[in-house]
Amino acid sequence: MSAAPTSRRMSTSSSLRLGFPAALGAYVIWGSLPLYIRAMSHVGAVELLAHRIIWSIPTAILLIAVAANWRDIRAAFKWENLKWLALSGILIGVNWLIYIWAVNQGRTMEASLGYYINPLVNVLFGMLIFSERLRPAQWVAVVIAAIGVGVMAVAFGHIPWVALGLCFSFAFYSVIRKKVAIDSRAGFLVEVVVLAPLALAWFAWFLQQPEGRLMGEGGWDNLLLVLAGPITATPLILFGLAAKRLKLSTIGMMQYIGPTLQFLIATLVFREAFGWTHAIAFGCIWAALAIFTTDSVLGEAKARRLARTARPA
Repeated sequence: MSAAPTSRRMSTSSSLRLGFPAALGAYVIWGSLPLYIRAMSHVGAVELLAHRIIWSIPTAILLIAVAANWRDIRAAFKWENLKWLALSGILIGVNWLIYIWAVNQGRTMEASLGYYINPLVNVLFGMLIFSERLRPAQWVAVVIAAIGVGVMAVAFGHIPWVALGLCFSFAFYSVIRKKVAIDSRAGFLVEVVVLAPLALAWFAWFLQQPEGRLMGEGGWDNLLLVLAGPITATPLILFGLAAKRLKLSTIGMMQYIGPTLQFLIATLVFREAFGWTHAIAFGCIWAALAIFTTDSVLGEAKARRLARTARPA
C-alpha cells in the first residue's frame, strides 16, 4: 500500500533535482548575458545578431540529434506551424537586436526593467487574448507596475522604449509559442532557419563594406562569436527541461533571477547611473512583482486544495 506514495515521492524528488538546477542554469545564463555582449562590444549589434542566428543552427541540430527528436522537425515545418514560427522568429530576432544594442549603449538597467515587467504584461495578454480573468491583486500589481514605468520615463527623460520593446516583443513571442504545440528545440531550429536568409543577406552586404569581415579579429574573438549559438540555445533548452519538472509557482519566482542579475551587472559592474527616481521606479516594479507572485502562489495552493476536495474518495 505504501509503495505507490513512496514511488511518487522519489519521482518528485528526482524531478526537483533535475528541474531546479536546469532552471537556475537558464536564468543565470540569461542574467549574465550582458557580460558576454559587453566583451563583444567591438562587434556591431547587427553583426553580433547575425552570428547569433547563424551559429544557433548547428547548435540546435546537434541538440535535436542528441535527443533523436526528428519527428518534431517535420511537424514544425508544416505550414500551419511554420507560419507562426516564422513570426515568432522575427519577434525573437527583434528582441535580440534591441537587447544587444541596449547593453552596448549603456542601457542594461532599462533592459532589465523590460524583463521585470514581462510577467505582468503576460497576464494582460492572457486577459486580452485568452480571455483569462485577472484577480483583484493582479490588477493592483499591473497598476503599480504602470506607475513604475511612468516614473522611469521621468527618470530617463523619455519613454523607456528599450524596456517596452523587449517586454512586448517577448510577450508576443510567448503567446505564439503557447499556441504552437512544438518541442522547444524543433521550434527554435525553425525560428533561426527562418532568420538565416536575413543574416546571410546582411553578411553579403557587410562584406562589401571597407570594414566588412566574415569572422572576428582571430583567436578568442572568433571562438566567442561561434559560442553565440550555444549561449543562445542552451538556456532555452534548460528552461524547457525545467518547465516540465517544476511547479509554475517555482518557475514564476525563479524568473526574476535573470533581470536581477542584469540589474546588478548594470549598477555594480557597468556603473550605470542609479538615482532616487530610478529607485522609486524599480521599487514600484518590485512591489508589483511581490504582490503578483504572492497572489500566484496563494492561487495555485487554493486550486490544489479544491482539487483534493473534489477528488472522489
